[in-house]
Amino acid sequence: MKKQHVFLGFLMMTFLLSLALNSCKKDTPATPLTLGTLMAGTIDLNSAASPNNVPVDATITATFATEVDATTAVAANITVTEDYDALLIPLTIAVSGKVVTITFVNKLANGALYKLVFGAGLKATNGLTLTTLNRSFTTLGTFVPSGQFGYWNFENNANDLAGAFSATASGIISVTYSAGRNAAAGQAATFNGTTSLIEIPNGDQLINTHDFTLSFWVKSDSSKHDQFVMGLAGWYGFQFEIQSYGSGSCKLAAQYDFGDGTSGSEDLWLNGDATNSTKDNGGWQGWTFAKDLTSSGGVNNLLAVKWAQVLCIYNSTSKVGTLYINGVKMKSQDFNLWPAGDKKKGIVGLKFAGNATNNNLVFGFIQDKTSPTITDGWADYMVTTNNHFKGQLDDVRIFHKVLTETEIGLMYNSEKP
Repeated sequence: MKKQHVFLGFLMMTFLLSLALNSCKKDTPATPLTLGTLMAGTIDLNSAASPNNVPVDATITATFATEVDATTAVAANITVTEDYDALLIPLTIAVSGKVVTITFVNKLANGALYKLVFGAGLKATNGLTLTTLNRSFTTLGTFVPSGQFGYWNFENNANDLAGAFSATASGIISVTYSAGRNAAAGQAATFNGTTSLIEIPNGDQLINTHDFTLSFWVKSDSSKHDQFVMGLAGWYGFQFEIQSYGSGSCKLAAQYDFGDGTSGSEDLWLNGDATNSTKDNGGWQGWTFAKDLTSSGGVNNLLAVKWAQVLCIYNSTSKVGTLYINGVKMKSQDFNLWPAGDKKKGIVGLKFAGNATNNNLVFGFIQDKTSPTITDGWADYMVTTNNHFKGQLDDVRIFHKVLTETEIGLMYNSEKP
């Protein structure tokens, strides 16, 4: 009998132990969805300091403590936002067990801050959710807004890094490449003021657009008074020139599309003097603002001897043209203010109206060296005493869109010496 009682007691203890273990299993909570690692390639996005060297085409990999419910790993729960303009970045999201892989549909902007958010809607396969998680990072390089149509950085060549507008070997004459405004900027193109020239084929495609932005860095030699920094059949496309007499001046002369099959030119001109600066104090029709530079040395003090960033914009929606130097608004004109009946009141954009055989964008002079649209002697490349550009030119960018003042400020502060 004793043996039977012992055996029954053993069975009872085994049952109770099994019951206790099963009870413990039921009470053990499921592992919540927590982030383990967050990487952009080999760069840790989960560290205490926000990284500033993330490639614009990086792939982000998030590894969690538990497997992720793929049906919740969607754009509503995982977002990347461009900080300066609150733009939501298109993403491709994939899930494999505990790993979520995020790739960008398009390259990000250089030198820009981005915010990555994993929202509370993201769940583990056990149904538990994630506490909202925010991380930020900055992309590698200097800030440049997206959408460049043409970009020349003159790193020992005149290739277009954004489009298909590279100079041919025969289109580069007497140009050397030397140190630019800082180490990050690399090389710059140097022009001798007599024969230096870079010709970019099919320049008409660069200007036939409604919205237009031209940005470049320039350091002119003040020993030469009048200089054509660049041109596309002169004002039959566009030209930028610097005049160094007195306190100096500069202007963008461009051809504008009237929207009826015809076109005409207009100058966005800055003389740095409060006199005759707007339409209300003796200036030209449509001039609405000009910065007074008389107390700071005039335009010469900005564009000669030292590096400066010049940026010109035409906004087809507002019909306003604006000139910036070093991120500061210097000049504006409003085509809405032209008198009723004037074709310039109906401008829809910029337009190339030069000779079909003279469609090169030229760095260093006003127009092509052959078959020029402007036949006057002063616009003849072969005359070395004409207004050839003398100085350095770097980071020429053309956009077929309007840059915002935020973008302009970010780009200048990112690129400045």
